[in-house]
Amino acid sequence: MILEKKNVSKFLAGVLSVAMLAGCSNAQPSGGEQTDGGETAANDTPLVVGYSPFNQKFSPFFSETAYDQDVYAMTQIGLFNSDRVGAPVLNGIKGETRNYNGTDYTYYGPADIEIKENSDGTVDYNITLREDIKFSDGEAMTIDDVIFSMYVLCDPSYDGSSSLFSAPIEGMDAYRSDMASLISLLFDAGRDNTNFDFWDEATQTDFWTKYDAATKGLAEDIVAYCVDNGYNEDGDIQGAAGNWGFEIEDNTIEAFQAALEAAYGSDVAGMIGTEAASKTVEDLFPGLEDYTLNMITVSDPVTSISGIKKTGDYSMTVHTTKVDATAIYQLGVSIAPLHYYGETAKYDYDNNKFGFDKGDLSHVRSVTTQPMGAGPYKFIKFENKIVNFEANDTYYLGAPKTKFINFQEVNDADKLNGVVTGTIDITDPSFSTDAANAIKEANGNDDIVGDVITTNTVDNLGYGYLGIDADIVNINGEKGSEASKNLRKGLATVFALYRELTVASYYGLDRASVINYPISNTSWAAPQPTDADYKVAFSTDVDGNDIYTSDMDDAAKEEAALKAALGYFEAAGFTVTDGKLTAAPDGFKGTGANSVIEYEAWIPADGSGDHPSFMLLTEASKSFAKIGVNLIVKDLSNSSELWTALEANQVPVWCAAWGATVDPDMYQIYFSGDATNAPGGSNYMYGIDDAELNSLILDARASIDQAYRKTAYKACLDIIVDWATEIPVYQRQNAIIFSTQRVNMDTVTPDITTFYGWMSEIEKIELN
Repeated sequence: MILEKKNVSKFLAGVLSVAMLAGCSNAQPSGGEQTDGGETAANDTPLVVGYSPFNQKFSPFFSETAYDQDVYAMTQIGLFNSDRVGAPVLNGIKGETRNYNGTDYTYYGPADIEIKENSDGTVDYNITLREDIKFSDGEAMTIDDVIFSMYVLCDPSYDGSSSLFSAPIEGMDAYRSDMASLISLLFDAGRDNTNFDFWDEATQTDFWTKYDAATKGLAEDIVAYCVDNGYNEDGDIQGAAGNWGFEIEDNTIEAFQAALEAAYGSDVAGMIGTEAASKTVEDLFPGLEDYTLNMITVSDPVTSISGIKKTGDYSMTVHTTKVDATAIYQLGVSIAPLHYYGETAKYDYDNNKFGFDKGDLSHVRSVTTQPMGAGPYKFIKFENKIVNFEANDTYYLGAPKTKFINFQEVNDADKLNGVVTGTIDITDPSFSTDAANAIKEANGNDDIVGDVITTNTVDNLGYGYLGIDADIVNINGEKGSEASKNLRKGLATVFALYRELTVASYYGLDRASVINYPISNTSWAAPQPTDADYKVAFSTDVDGNDIYTSDMDDAAKEEAALKAALGYFEAAGFTVTDGKLTAAPDGFKGTGANSVIEYEAWIPADGSGDHPSFMLLTEASKSFAKIGVNLIVKDLSNSSELWTALEANQVPVWCAAWGATVDPDMYQIYFSGDATNAPGGSNYMYGIDDAELNSLILDARASIDQAYRKTAYKACLDIIVDWATEIPVYQRQNAIIFSTQRVNMDTVTPDITTFYGWMSEIEKIELN
């Protein structure tokens, strides 16, 4: 899963190739025949799709936002596709027929993939590519294009969102460990280094001079922003740093600068990208790429990845050292043309040359804004906030029916109106109660589907939650003790009471639902209410008895929740007298000046309460006050404060949302590390450290038996709930709206799902 935040690039996990999700999955009703291409329909009127702003990283390797990914996905095909429930289609050449919602659909792809588990525990992925696919410029696709694409994603200098390099492919670690970036080596050596084997003294001096100027400039940028926007008085550097989530002892730029450096170290691009108020990386550190992308060989060179083997002009094998359920998703790479993204003179498989010099992806990066591939459309240009596409008549699943498509930037507030007025044909407005009412009004039939607008809704691939950091919220520093868990369960019981209220108020219960486990409802591993062991989150007291009865009104539910919370607090060692907390146990550090328990709850609600969980916090705060708990709601106008403070373990309680991936692997967030495996990259957020949970996560990863994995993940979810560090809140819906008047709805992808969107069969869409 990935953390949803404005700075997507930092947290975008490439567990699944975006090409599988954003327009390269293809199916048709069972019995239909594939076509070999042909002429496009004569209608030259463009189909216009309303989009949020683009970053122009239209690359299958380096895109960062979902909007940029959709642009490149129009031009690319993935090694394999996914069906309507997100399952890989491994027999793409002849197709696989699968039933969804009572209809058989046959799914196609450019390749067949055979998965062979070997007796020694290793796995072979035998890949066979179709032999008749051409890129949009007419060049034939071969297995060399696949190998080139994989080597780009596995290069030591690769810094995009894919994580193919994390798959247990034989020889991967050796291939990536013989080189290091100049910036990492400079940091390891330190400012006083006198060994100039890998760089000269002038380079070292130049770097540290620029680094100091960049971090100082960043601190000054933040302070100026806070002063200009009325958050702090001029000269109040401590206050500005505090607003940004940094505590500094001295009221100086140098102190703020040092805090920024301590938080990010050599990750200068991440520091500026996350923290800057108005400046860019180029503003503050011109030429940074000379240090981040300059790869230096530090040991005996390793020239190839032994587990990636070419077996023919249209076949290859990827050999992994162990079973890993996530590996198949990592292999879903976009097949980028070697002759365009690479340099053909530098490709010679037999001599370990793969289309570029190892450690130097400069040519691949040079065409980031101009995507090209074998997808259904050709990228023409991006101009005046519009991306222009033209049909690729050689598309292997048939020439698109609509010759031209435009992706047009539009403000979210104007998306719906654009469809009504005729300037936009398809778009994705924020699906709130107000938006739904406006659609009904436009249709004139009190329905979101009508003669003017057709609305399609699917569950969002992710969910909203409330987090509690066990490293902060505990008893005597023992975050995994029963006392600490009971403390957090007392808090969670009251928070959970107001989930339905906040969801109904913000989204409406027909556009979002309350969830009871920390996993998206879109996942095959999500527990269902019909399961025998399904439980409503935090609805039992310390003795395991149900807190609520069906005849309770809101006041009775609040009284029951507070009584149950006090039971948990008492079990955690607190003293309760006459229905209120009167004393804390020894070793408790969460006491306020006038309350036995006091914590801040951070929420990025733009300083105006605009957040799905804002009402949850405000109502819970009122209830907590009745029993001696002071919950201070901190509404952040700048969301970056939250992400920085979370990384520094400075936030006891917060509200945010996770973006999920097709595979429910829990390693990134909940795995705390063991003797041989590093912690997951986001494990620091909740501070869970549980050996049983770790073991279950690894066991589930090491199996491809979905039934077993579902059982293992349910056990994981029960442990996570028991730690009471994450209160699941809501599963919201996304909406795509179509102009019923201009789009031939009979040609739009049927049975759209979270994993199989409207772009999945875009070659079939026609205008009226």
